[in-house]
Amino acid sequence: MSAKATWKVSAAVMVSRVLGLVRDMVFAALFGGGWMADAFNLAYRIPNLLRDLFAEGALSQAFVTTFSKRLKSEGDASAWQLANKMVTLTAIFMAGVALLGILAAPWIVDLLTALSKSGATDRVYDPAQIALMVTMVRIMYPFILVLSLAALVMGMLNAKNVFGMPALASCFFNLGSIIGGVSIGWWMDPAWGPRSLIGFSIGVVIGGLAQLACQFPALWRTGYRFVADFNWRDSGVAQVLKLMGPAVIAASVTQVNVVVNSMFAYGVGEGAVSWLNYAFRLMQLPIGVFGVAVATVTLPALSRAAIGGISADFRPTLAKGLRLVAFLVLPSTIGLALLAGPIISVLFERGSFDAHDRMQTAAALQAYGCGLLFYAWLKVLQPAFYAIDKRWLPMLMSFAALGLNLGFNYFFVFVLKWGHESLAMTTSIVAGVNFLCLYLAMVKISGDLGTPELVKTFAKLAVAGGIMGGVCWASSRFVFGSDPTHFHLILRIILLGATIGVAAAIYFAIAKVLRVGEANEALGMVLRRFRR
Repeated sequence: MSAKATWKVSAAVMVSRVLGLVRDMVFAALFGGGWMADAFNLAYRIPNLLRDLFAEGALSQAFVTTFSKRLKSEGDASAWQLANKMVTLTAIFMAGVALLGILAAPWIVDLLTALSKSGATDRVYDPAQIALMVTMVRIMYPFILVLSLAALVMGMLNAKNVFGMPALASCFFNLGSIIGGVSIGWWMDPAWGPRSLIGFSIGVVIGGLAQLACQFPALWRTGYRFVADFNWRDSGVAQVLKLMGPAVIAASVTQVNVVVNSMFAYGVGEGAVSWLNYAFRLMQLPIGVFGVAVATVTLPALSRAAIGGISADFRPTLAKGLRLVAFLVLPSTIGLALLAGPIISVLFERGSFDAHDRMQTAAALQAYGCGLLFYAWLKVLQPAFYAIDKRWLPMLMSFAALGLNLGFNYFFVFVLKWGHESLAMTTSIVAGVNFLCLYLAMVKISGDLGTPELVKTFAKLAVAGGIMGGVCWASSRFVFGSDPTHFHLILRIILLGATIGVAAAIYFAIAKVLRVGEANEALGMVLRRFRR
């Protein structure tokens, strides 16, 4: 795995995640944490679940694994033939899925709002809100087809060692959804009432089309030319589908848990779905920038190292990926937990998003933060099982994780009567259990992954993170206090930026002093870039 490639992907994904954050900031300012925000976020859940599944999950992982092996063993011509077969099959199948989703939208929304309708919770059933959600689900479902094709294009480019444009593609989605959503939403309802949400739903589809189209020039330069191919009786196609079956379940466990959490949250009370969504977006920022970036670069290398069995390169590549994720994600975990209030105030607290929304979102973010590192590690570990054709283990673990998620949700909400933050905590618990079980399974299958070295590295990072956490806590307690808005927004941004900068510098410096190899590597890359 190349650290330079990881850095390039991280930078590209960072831009994409920031634009995604801007999209949520715009939405929060217009709709806050009220019922309209809940309605849109709940309607977006199923299309977004399938987006994460196919864009960063089962289809992408299965295709990259198979396509990379075909490239190495049979060359470009055979690999492009496989790509054409998969593009044709995916276009036809996902068009059918999109049509089915449009027809089944009322039943999908019934499922998502079942707790509210049953009277099991205090939330009142509102037929007008349900009808609006059905309309939005129908508008957004074609998004699945577009993003599935974008996932295949991304997989081809990654296998050809082109990482920058695929990582930037999500930027075009966010730009398209922001510009399209705001423009059409304002045109449909300048007062930003319920009809404006239809505009935001259309904006999601516009963004998906932009994400697909922006990758075409890079794909063309690699030599790919699309020709419809309906001859799907191919060993490569069979292998992709074989990998996808269990991978659909295994790779989506956290996303499915988020959907389940949303069902419970919609019943908990108004605003809960939106608070969890805003917090989850912030948690996804370091995961997307670091976890997905490391996984994107690692997967092709793991696939090549697994041809003909587990080679000598497999274990060091996977171990390096896990250590690099720990080094990059741990400070994000600490910072998001201890600076949750100030961060959310700077990003969201304006317009319809008030102090109550800030405190409720901060509580959810802190609960999500408990599992952030495990979630990021899973982004690297799960694809490793597909590379060595042990796909059933993540699938079986996912069944257990889903059951655990439902059990904890029921216990927290119906027995202990806890609020929405308990649903975020459930996601963290499930991610932790899932990772630990899969890690132990991988050690048993492949042999030593350098666990002592990983523990030693984590212990050093914990020291650096603890000192960094002290800085974050002091700033949150004595600088921002209980109400960050007593500072002007510009001053809040400056103070928060200074806190993060000082805390990050301390973390990196201490990690370097403690001789954490990943720190030396990352800092060396930064210095080389500044010298250019």
